[in-house]
Amino acid sequence: MTIHPKLPSQILKAQTEALKEENVKAENLRGMDKAFEIRPDGTRCIKNRSWLPLFGNLRDLIMHESHKSKYSIHPGSDKMYQDLKKLYWWPNMKAIIAEYVGKCLTCSRVKAECQKPSGLLVQPEIPMWKWERITMETLTGTSGHDTIWVIVDRLTKSAHFIHNRETDSMETLTSLYIKEIVSRHGVPISIISDCDSHFTSRFWQSLQKALGTQLDMSTAYHPETDGQSERTIQTLEDMLRACVIDFGKGWEKHLPLVEFFLQ
Repeated sequence: MTIHPKLPSQILKAQTEALKEENVKAENLRGMDKAFEIRPDGTRCIKNRSWLPLFGNLRDLIMHESHKSKYSIHPGSDKMYQDLKKLYWWPNMKAIIAEYVGKCLTCSRVKAECQKPSGLLVQPEIPMWKWERITMETLTGTSGHDTIWVIVDRLTKSAHFIHNRETDSMETLTSLYIKEIVSRHGVPISIISDCDSHFTSRFWQSLQKALGTQLDMSTAYHPETDGQSERTIQTLEDMLRACVIDFGKGWEKHLPLVEFFLQ
């Protein structure tokens, strides 16, 4: 997140108005104004975080851009606070952001009910390096025969979303995987999938054939895993739904932005 070039002048104007004697009390600074530092452009900050006063409606502007734009795509209040506090400060910032997100109608429409999983989970082996052990899942029923292939690195929790079709052959999926994953991260040593075990096995065979190797790579089908793919898919569904509600058009147009946001 970066500061818009026009914003410092707006912040300076709002800060100047807020520090007038008749307005200081409304700002509820609780003595923090004594800790302000002044930048070369004249704006006041605390530990290099710009102070956003009540005047000028800047807080609402910043929160709107950080929550409802195509760049941000409705993050939760915790993530939104963590992102904003790197650049800005104002009293009760965390609580105000939580209240703002709590009033978002789009979030309330897409939020899924969370339920505790039944039974004990099987703890997979902990990865030692990024993208050496992955999970994969397929999100179907998006539109027509379109599906989203969700591939998650178990160490970093970063993910890639590959748009494909239910009718795609194993060779086509292998080609997509090499283009989108292997070219960036290399070949994993294991895959955990809640997909059909036959699919996972066939995929490994197709990948080995395409790479011209006979590596002793492993594959596993786990009805009970750490739930990482499921959580990623739920987040993906919520964010795509929010994009379609706010910005319209098909979900596939928003898929690259969602992937970027979740890295």
